[in-house]
Amino acid sequence: MDNYFSLISEIDRDLKTDESFDIIKRELIIAERQAVLYFIDGFIKDEVYEKMLEFLFKIKPEELNDINDMSRFAKDKMPYVETDYSYDVKEIETAILSGPSVLIIDGIYGALTVDTRTYPMRSIDEPRKDKSLRGSRDGFVETLVMNTAMIRRRIRDSRLRMEYMQIGTDTKLDIAISYIDGLADKKTLDILRKRLKEIKVGGISMTQQALSEKLQKSAFFNPFPKFKFTERPDYTSACILDGRIALVMDNSPTVMLIPMSLSDYFRETDDYYFLPISGSYIRTLRIIVSFATVLLTPVYLLLLKYPEIIPDWLLFIVPEALGAIPLVVQFLLLELLVDGLRLASVNTPDTLSNSLGIIGGLLISEFAVNVGWFIPECILFTAFITVSGFSLPSFEMGYAMKFERILLLLLVQFFGFWGFLGGIVFLIFAMLNIKTLSGRCYLYPIIPFKPTAFAELFLRFPMK
Repeated sequence: MDNYFSLISEIDRDLKTDESFDIIKRELIIAERQAVLYFIDGFIKDEVYEKMLEFLFKIKPEELNDINDMSRFAKDKMPYVETDYSYDVKEIETAILSGPSVLIIDGIYGALTVDTRTYPMRSIDEPRKDKSLRGSRDGFVETLVMNTAMIRRRIRDSRLRMEYMQIGTDTKLDIAISYIDGLADKKTLDILRKRLKEIKVGGISMTQQALSEKLQKSAFFNPFPKFKFTERPDYTSACILDGRIALVMDNSPTVMLIPMSLSDYFRETDDYYFLPISGSYIRTLRIIVSFATVLLTPVYLLLLKYPEIIPDWLLFIVPEALGAIPLVVQFLLLELLVDGLRLASVNTPDTLSNSLGIIGGLLISEFAVNVGWFIPECILFTAFITVSGFSLPSFEMGYAMKFERILLLLLVQFFGFWGFLGGIVFLIFAMLNIKTLSGRCYLYPIIPFKPTAFAELFLRFPMK
């Protein structure tokens, strides 16, 4: 370790303290020795520093005569709770940039890090997308420590582990691996740790999605999500108690749950806040509606291509006229128009969102039908699919189902019945080829078949 002046010189050179106004270098005199305190403006707690500096200024010179190492200074002379020490220049610089303050004193080997961070943070309100009818009204925020605290508050178990890691050579993203020791699969944990350590990138932006792409690479055209994301601490805690692993990331209100298969996307928070019979009904209905959003328009198109197979009691679905545009083109155009309105609603001010949504719906439905572009049946089915798509909070799975539906529509249009059958087989094989991080099949518990786990797809059994 370099001496006092060379260490400060190297830190100043790397961090450019004279060019960045928010990196504060405070020169002090402690026990008649020169000292420097580094911290990021906006991250410190003023009232804590006032008392801490008052204590440091009261240290007498003779009290430091026998202290020549920062570890000894931390134990004997630092009253603050969250302290650590470091002897590596790069670790010291990373600590400064991460938020903790760093104290360097002439004649004492090493640097003292004092974690007095306080991040700008919004309130822990319930997530807008992932809501519950009866559950808790708090949600994750963008601060790692706050998110782990909300999990710890719900799981008061000595086996709960929070493993800390940093990934990325530039941004050095803080992450925590949360799991129950003895319940989480050790093989999956080892694979996760190994892959996280192998990530060699300059920076991790857009946190959870970039991290998921690095953890498990897949084909560009495969839309099925490999990880489940949630902003609810109660659902995360339930998954951890069920043996799952939660990956908590700083700067992100979303927690990644590992491992996940297709069946896990049909289980949601509300299933456990109602009676088992009500939860079973909600879960079964969610599965039926999800499959209906994929198959409804392709099956309708298939029936209209082969009207002779339509039974008499179902003849009312046959439209009087097919419109000026081919039926498959109508469905595809409506898919694009709905997505366009959804994107526009994200950027629409709240005061105008309802009004513009009504105007957009009227323009698409009433005007388009009168002109002859679309038939009413197409608009009805698309409206059902759009609304039903919100039965799953997962955006990733929602778009996966959309791509499945579009693929089946195109195959039915060009190849008829065999195109529909071939599309179903193709999608099944595509899911069979997906392996979760644990190595388990994506279609578990159907393949391999587990009777009890399969029953839990539809039934919410009483809590053990």
